[in-house]
Amino acid sequence: MATPDFIKAVRAKAGNRLLFLPGVTAVVYDDRERVLLVRRSDNGRWTLVGGIPDPGEQPAAAVVREVLEETAVRCEALRVVLVETEPEPVVYPNGDRCQYMNITFRCRATGGEARVNDDESSEVGWFPPDALPPLSGLDRHRIDRSRTDAPTWFAAPSGG
Repeated sequence: MATPDFIKAVRAKAGNRLLFLPGVTAVVYDDRERVLLVRRSDNGRWTLVGGIPDPGEQPAAAVVREVLEETAVRCEALRVVLVETEPEPVVYPNGDRCQYMNITFRCRATGGEARVNDDESSEVGWFPPDALPPLSGLDRHRIDRSRTDAPTWFAAPSGG
């Protein structure tokens, strides 16, 4: 994901220190129930579309915006699939460290042609759920949860 200007301003003071940030992820399905994926430019891995909400932006609006910006696909957010703090910080090639509190949405494509639409991705494609390219465990978990009608998943509080 491209670094938003407000994060660049924080990084100017915080350097590469760990930042805890909000994130959104879209599991977008087309009318054939294929999943929309992007291949990241920075590391070459296939992933779901995601990003950081702008200050004051609602999470559902952010996920719809991110899908359009990255893939040229218009979509609507249908429901929250899961809410989680990602277990491990992400370390970017420049050394910046972030840990995301992520909200994943199941989305439905409503128009547009899937294509690379910014410099964050090198490829964009639709994949049947039974023929996905190699993905992280987090992305697989998000896709699996999005395919059920189960209630929104979240980690239960621990301890007593």
